Amino acid sequence: MTRQIKVEPLTAAAFAPFGDVLDTSGDADKIINAGLCGRYHDRAVLDFGPEGRAGISIFNAEARSLPYTLDLLERHPDGSQAFLPMTAAPFLVIVAPDAGGRPGTPKAFQTNPLQGINFHRGTWHGVLTPLSEPGVFAVVDRIGTTPNLEEISLDPPYLVVP
Repeated sequence: MTRQIKVEPLTAAAFAPFGDVLDTSGDADKIINAGLCGRYHDRAVLDFGPEGRAGISIFNAEARSLPYTLDLLERHPDGSQAFLPMTAAPFLVIVAPDAGGRPGTPKAFQTNPLQGINFHRGTWHGVLTPLSEPGVFAVVDRIGTTPNLEEISLDPPYLVVP
């Protein structure tokens, strides 16, 4: 006789004894990136010591297209930040060197459908920029009580072209 296990829908309640379900259920905890991205904040807990910890959040960003107007860069001085797409679609990655505490000239990259990225601590970067819907990503970054975000508006902005 073969034992069977029946597949059931994955829900947070059913899975709670085993771990955390990472999804965009419910309302976004925060609206970020000039109102274009809902952050489903801190959806899993990873323990990395008393000074701060790594957390996994789910971001749901609106898709953009090229040419793209780059008018905002940000960085996180107290930790790295990883973007892991939950679809097989490419996204735009924009980075800039540090130039005396401000971003230098930006560079833009397009991922292939199976790439995620991790920004090193303090790296200037553009906002999450998927190129198709849905723009759902798992994001691993530092969770703590101290501020970990600096934003710089770019005036004039840059136009990112194919």
